[in-house]
Amino acid sequence: MTSAPAPPLAPVFAPAGVYAPQHDTALLTRAVTAERPGPGTEVLDLGTGSGAVALHAARTGARVTAVDISWTAVLTARINAARAGCRVRVHRGDLTTPVTGRTFDLVVSNPPYVPAPQETLPASGPARAWDAGPDGRALLDRICADAPAALRPGGTLLLVHSALCGTETTLRRLAGAGMRAEVRDRARVPYGPVLNSRREWLVRQGLADGSPWEELVIIRAVHA
Repeated sequence: MTSAPAPPLAPVFAPAGVYAPQHDTALLTRAVTAERPGPGTEVLDLGTGSGAVALHAARTGARVTAVDISWTAVLTARINAARAGCRVRVHRGDLTTPVTGRTFDLVVSNPPYVPAPQETLPASGPARAWDAGPDGRALLDRICADAPAALRPGGTLLLVHSALCGTETTLRRLAGAGMRAEVRDRARVPYGPVLNSRREWLVRQGLADGSPWEELVIIRAVHA
């Protein structure tokens, strides 16, 4: 299922070490547009990076809170919000930790999801924005588990990741957390430099078939 196209992303400042908007960002903003947020909608953006998705939601009039564990990303998102004239509250912290006890109508996330040979997640540097352990699920599984507590009844989670990480695994985990989940959108995109450099390793791990293309998916899950 493919939702209607969203307006092009407005340019944002993304210094070294902060994830610059790419195909997955555009796919997630398209999904946000399809939810039709507006004044009164409370939105949480987990792993905001440059703040591109948070700004997209804020332009609809939604009240947006954004979180990132990287201080560089937090400052970048604040700068981009100020430059755009958008009100976005940006917190530094680990996923939902800074908003414990709060609930939202819409939670969105474009987390690190690239499978990496190293078990330990990078604590700094550019790879922190994409490396997510050997199966790419180090952050995805935590979001699946934590999302229900951050959502109001009837609230929606929008999560983008590569099919390399296991689309069905995400759907099962969200269902196990009591959410109604489905694939809402897909896009086939060429490997970027990071995946190209790991193509042989991905094949050996059984995560890829050697094709230079990956499928991105938007998972939409509704809190019962």
